[in-house]
Amino acid sequence: MGELTFNPNVTAIIPAFNEEIAIGSVVLTTFKYVDQVIVVDDGSSDRTSEIAEAAGAEVIQHSSNQGKGAALRSGFQAIGDRDIVVTLDGDGQHNPVEIPKLLKPIIDGEADIVNGSRYLNKNVTDTPGYRRLGQTVLDKATTLSSGLNLTDSQSGFRAFATYTLSAFKFNHDGFSIESEMLIDAANFGSRIVEVDIGVNYGKDSNRDIHKKNPLSHGLGVFVHLMQDMEFNRPLYYFVLPGLILIVLGLTLGLFFFGSYLDHHYVSSLLPTVMAAMVGLGGLFIAFTGIILHSMSRLIERNNGK
Repeated sequence: MGELTFNPNVTAIIPAFNEEIAIGSVVLTTFKYVDQVIVVDDGSSDRTSEIAEAAGAEVIQHSSNQGKGAALRSGFQAIGDRDIVVTLDGDGQHNPVEIPKLLKPIIDGEADIVNGSRYLNKNVTDTPGYRRLGQTVLDKATTLSSGLNLTDSQSGFRAFATYTLSAFKFNHDGFSIESEMLIDAANFGSRIVEVDIGVNYGKDSNRDIHKKNPLSHGLGVFVHLMQDMEFNRPLYYFVLPGLILIVLGLTLGLFFFGSYLDHHYVSSLLPTVMAAMVGLGGLFIAFTGIILHSMSRLIERNNGK
């Protein structure tokens, strides 16, 4: 990958939706550690844009709420000639004071992308249990799809060397962008490291008032991860379920056929045939995964990966 100067130019991108309470202080504190702050107001109905601009940020306004992925896409398209881009949320849950911690591995040449993790050292946070359970599921799904082993795949506090930005496709507009960017970065061959960060879910934050329902949010991200896995990890997506169906079909088939032979029950013949069809369906799915995996490796080889 590329190399950076010792004192890099840094841009911070802050997606924001109805964050008039926190956005001013977030921008002012962020400016202590970066050269440029871009706030992407994603269709807010409050004074988010006005306050962010008064604090010195460059503001991009969406006429309607399009989602975090769309906000990040607009922000990344607007950066100038910079060395590093930092992303953080506008609701105050990320502490800009920790920005140097994210910058250091890139400046030292140890990483291309740095992921701020709330759980790297198994820290106890005030994240509600049901949210942490959902995040763990999404972490595992992201690991399967990307091959990365990260502790906080849904973190929005990250740093990117700008030479990695061409890797990002921004196919999804919503909150699944966090996982999508990690998958794109892994496919690009970026070196990704995690650093420990704190998080503030303070009572003054209005994040839970206007943000998406956590269940629908988690399910939406999970569905997009499964769609990405279909192309990135066909062995997991197809072969594993196919093998499960093959084993299930064989087990049920032997059980029903044995019952048919032992007791001469004609009624056991139909379940035996259906079990065999389940096994054959699993075989077809597994072979589909193997073929797609082979095609994927061939494409990578032709692309010089």
